[in-house]
Amino acid sequence: MAMRRAVGALKRPSDPGEGLGYALKTRLLGKPLINEQLAEERLSRPLALGVLSCDGISSAAYGTEEMLIELIPAFGVAAGFALILPMTLVVLLGIALVVLLYREVVSVYTRAGGSYVVARDNFGPRVAQVAAVALLIDYIVTVAVQTAAGSAAILSAFPALGRPLGASHTLLLISVIAILIMCYGNLRGVREAGKTFALPSYLFSGSVGLMIIVGLTREITTGLPMTHQPPPGPNGTISIGHGTSGLLAFGAVYILARAFANGGSSLTGIEAVSNAVSALRPPEGRNARQVLLTQGSIVAFLIAGISWLAHVTHATPRTQGYPTVLAQEAQLVFGHGIGGQLLFFLVQAGTATILFTGGNTSFSGFPYLASFVAEDSFLPRWLTKRGHRLVFSSGIIVLTAVSLTLIIVVGANVNGLIPFYAIGVFTGFTMAGFGMARYHLRRRGPGWRRHRVISLVGGTYTLLVVLIFAIVKFTEGAWLIVIVFPLLVFAFIRLNRQYRMEARVLESIESRGAPPEPPTYSRRSVYVFIDDYDLATIAGLRYARSLRPTSIRAVHFVIDNVQADKLRQDWLRATPGIPLDFVDCPDRRIAAAAATLVSAEAAFPGVGVTAVLPRRSYAPIVGRLLHDRTGDKMASAISRIPHAAATIVPFDVGSRVESLSGRAMAGKAAMPAGPAAEVAAAGGDGASPDQEAATEERADEPVDEAVTSAADRGSYERPAPGRAVTPIGSLTKPGRAIAEGRVHTVEIRPVEHNTVLACDVEDSTGQLTALFYGRSNIAGLRPGSRVRLRGQVGIREGRPVMINPAYELLAPGSGGSS
Repeated sequence: MAMRRAVGALKRPSDPGEGLGYALKTRLLGKPLINEQLAEERLSRPLALGVLSCDGISSAAYGTEEMLIELIPAFGVAAGFALILPMTLVVLLGIALVVLLYREVVSVYTRAGGSYVVARDNFGPRVAQVAAVALLIDYIVTVAVQTAAGSAAILSAFPALGRPLGASHTLLLISVIAILIMCYGNLRGVREAGKTFALPSYLFSGSVGLMIIVGLTREITTGLPMTHQPPPGPNGTISIGHGTSGLLAFGAVYILARAFANGGSSLTGIEAVSNAVSALRPPEGRNARQVLLTQGSIVAFLIAGISWLAHVTHATPRTQGYPTVLAQEAQLVFGHGIGGQLLFFLVQAGTATILFTGGNTSFSGFPYLASFVAEDSFLPRWLTKRGHRLVFSSGIIVLTAVSLTLIIVVGANVNGLIPFYAIGVFTGFTMAGFGMARYHLRRRGPGWRRHRVISLVGGTYTLLVVLIFAIVKFTEGAWLIVIVFPLLVFAFIRLNRQYRMEARVLESIESRGAPPEPPTYSRRSVYVFIDDYDLATIAGLRYARSLRPTSIRAVHFVIDNVQADKLRQDWLRATPGIPLDFVDCPDRRIAAAAATLVSAEAAFPGVGVTAVLPRRSYAPIVGRLLHDRTGDKMASAISRIPHAAATIVPFDVGSRVESLSGRAMAGKAAMPAGPAAEVAAAGGDGASPDQEAATEERADEPVDEAVTSAADRGSYERPAPGRAVTPIGSLTKPGRAIAEGRVHTVEIRPVEHNTVLACDVEDSTGQLTALFYGRSNIAGLRPGSRVRLRGQVGIREGRPVMINPAYELLAPGSGGSS
């Protein structure tokens, strides 16, 4: 068959379709990871505690200071430092409630997504967008807050750095550099990010824990000195009040509420584990619960210790943001000797690094959450695609851009950023609490009453925090979140409506009429590259048939097994009478895979190849935002191959969406009638190339030589044969044999009133074809899987063939290549 002949003869002397941009990406980020390695990119419990707890643990560095910023100007030094202790107890209660709440979440929802998944499953996808917006805002502001606090920690250790540019500009510069470094580290992949960003959590917890223990010991034995208080002013402490009276009782309650809201920032980040449960090793739920409990215990200990030392030493926040309260405490506890200075710098190093890498929690959680929301069609679908290193690169880049914009506009000042902060995160807590309460009420599993009470109490507490924060921080920036929040929810729902209208136009055809007629043959090989079976695909198949080729094949590059299985089922139901090949694409470089396939077929003398690419066309701005340009990339690569042409068959979705909208506004409730009209509109039998396609062909130009050979692509494509099997390349005569290799191509061939499943299996020595008569699908036998075959070998056209062999599916990494 043409496909097997092309793949078998393929020497892969070049790798068209990738240019300077790909070479630069490979140099900066490393070689692309393949899909099989995704399961290996998981975090152990110690690594997960370091990576996913950065945000939660690091908030202890500024929680106490943020409460003092509100208490001291209103109540004075003595009362302010006295009130810090009961305010800390209230915050510790909140930490306990949030940890208990999210233990409920990760016990039930072991897939990443956290409160968004909880809200979606219990309140529906539209209500869930409230949680989605809340969490996305939280992730963005977390990056800004953490890096601003980390910059203050650096200047607390080295105040001279702030003099040349001024404190505010130096803080901003350090913050911007830190965000860019975190972006680069995460674009390299989860494993690299984990190793890089786990250590600061342990360094900070250990050094600050040591400071608390030493401080308590000194307080009991010799006593702790109090900090020197410079006068209030631009370079001194914040303003100091003179207490309150009964006349100001209402104002005192208001100030306490503001202090509580500021202290509530210490709770942020605790939920990060639930937002990335799938990043943990199995069993994910149990590991996530243990990480949550450990994280909550560490945060509570650190906040309680820092608040107590502040109460004893009277460490006071400074107007310019540094030295921080934590830095003042470390200096007083460890003293000014050589050893004390070394420990002081150790605390500052731990504080700075964990605050910077606390933003890494957002770089882990934001892309995952954005991909889930995009899968539900409430965000652009290109956010669902994994990039070069198996991370959601688009989500990482979006988070970097927005957080940089925020910190540049607002400034690298923690107190200035706090008003943007807690509304988002506590709204997510609230949705999770009430969502879990609804879940337990509906399911009524073992102990459901106790679980429901925990969820309701946690949801009520966090809802109270949201209301307090919206009121007391409204004029300081919370107003922006209050306004932007509903606008974003509306935008998400509006985007979903756009996707649903497009899906109506492109919905798969099942019983909408007769499939396309079998093609009439002429002199050209035609490949139709498809990703779904819908009206746009039918338009492409009709155009391909109108070319009257010698052979015509539909090809689907497998990067998602679930999508491939759905396409297989749709194809068999529709029975279009055209072979469908499933080709493995483990590194997701679809343009390069298509160009390689076409160039192998076009290399035979006298063979011309046409690659037909059905393309769904949309309005320029909307289409660019909602959809990628994979078809254009494939066409660009194929058009450079001699004796090959790339033909794009457009299907104008935008005009059909407008048509549906116009009919609805005119009062026409009925959808467009019949599949025949839709298929005709998609480009019927009489479509000409000028009317339906944009064709690019260069028949005489040589293929680009600057490409990699098959040997350079890695052993995952052509595994070496094991000792107990026969190398496929040695199967040159009929007889029984045992062979194993990687499935490269799966093809469904129509044969009279039946089908044949043809699988091309290859190892490093050659390729073998297994034919399963009367089968259209074998569970687990798909491109990229490894299989061992036993049976009689025949030779057809110089190549080994097995008919209905016994087969055994092998686990990745097993078999001869292990």
